[in-house]
Amino acid sequence: MERLLHYAWKYKIYPLAGLKTTTNLPVEVIDPGLINRDAGPDFFNAKVKIDGVLWAGNVEIHDRSSDWKRHGHHNDKSYDSVILHLAGCIDEEVYRTDGVPISQVQFSCPESVRTRYEELKMADMRPRCYSVIPSLSALKIRSWLTALQIERLEQKTNLIMGRLKLHNDHWEDVFFVTLSRNFGFGLNGDAFEAWGNLLSLRAIDKHRDRLEQVEAMFFGQAGLLEKDLPDPYYQMLQKEYRYLRHKFELRQIDAAYWKFLRLRPGNFSSVRLAQLAAIYHQTGGLLSQIIESEKLEDVKGLLSAGTSEYWQTHYNFNKTSPLKVKRLGREAQDLIVINTVVPFLFAYGLHKADKRLCARALDFLEETAAESNYITRFWDGAGLPAKTASDSQALVQLQKEYCDLRKCLHCRFGYEYLRTE
Repeated sequence: MERLLHYAWKYKIYPLAGLKTTTNLPVEVIDPGLINRDAGPDFFNAKVKIDGVLWAGNVEIHDRSSDWKRHGHHNDKSYDSVILHLAGCIDEEVYRTDGVPISQVQFSCPESVRTRYEELKMADMRPRCYSVIPSLSALKIRSWLTALQIERLEQKTNLIMGRLKLHNDHWEDVFFVTLSRNFGFGLNGDAFEAWGNLLSLRAIDKHRDRLEQVEAMFFGQAGLLEKDLPDPYYQMLQKEYRYLRHKFELRQIDAAYWKFLRLRPGNFSSVRLAQLAAIYHQTGGLLSQIIESEKLEDVKGLLSAGTSEYWQTHYNFNKTSPLKVKRLGREAQDLIVINTVVPFLFAYGLHKADKRLCARALDFLEETAAESNYITRFWDGAGLPAKTASDSQALVQLQKEYCDLRKCLHCRFGYEYLRTE
């Protein structure tokens, strides 16, 4: 039942008129949001009007409203961002961690939709146009994938330009924030970006020569040095951070932002913070060095820093683990190149009207291995294998901006499918 409710909400398969909360307030859905496949609320960045007031935030869906409490959401700050709770059966009120009630809607689908649900699920297992792809020429396919790749780069460029306005056109600062976000590797991206926005590169520069002080600043700003632990290294970082916090008047984020559930230990935020600290300890003016690097391997060399000795035997504070050098892996380096280095070279090239940088960004994509994720596997099964990161980025754009949004009329594959007899 819950999967059907998710599906109906995602594609607005329900009566759009007459939707009301349990307190009889009218609800208008502007944007259902993006489905979340990891821990946290079911849909991110939704927009709804409740009694004429626009709300932006997350949406959670359950079979019964009592599942909210049964799943522990009333004690989880990750769910404080929920603006609307949908349930097939409303059997109790739901509240945020501070006791504030959340608007609820008793949500159901027309019976006719229920009977077609299994067919729709099967249709979602492959692109709707998959049957026409083998008949398309290589030129048509390559032309559309190239356009999608550029479209995705332009979207990322717009995000970078938006961050520049917030950081007074300091490119190194924005690079740090963007790199930080992508060190979250999806699940912790929001937390890393919030953390990166609170850090000052000027403060880091003044203490770059001592890795323990960089770590103290990084972990302290992450809210991860607030406990009383018997770990000597932790205590040393804690002491350093208290000094630095006072010196630079630092503000930290809430440690509750960080997610560890369903992560492999090597991808824990603590390990990623230690790796990022090592990079900024060893490298001054990172963006400048990347812009000057003409070879992809040189760029990866700048991103291949390990960690301090402490983290070779730890994944978390106060808990030892077998010795392992925790360098950023090849696949992780590729993702950083795809999501940080390439967009920045492209954006900076456009900003400086330097075609060489834009061309280098595209070359780096061609030289980087294709991503392996549910989207690339999905399209591989439909006859479109991704050979390079250029291909995989194009397929991600195709899936997220066309297929998921049902924009078949705007897609060249959809057009070819519709015109077949």
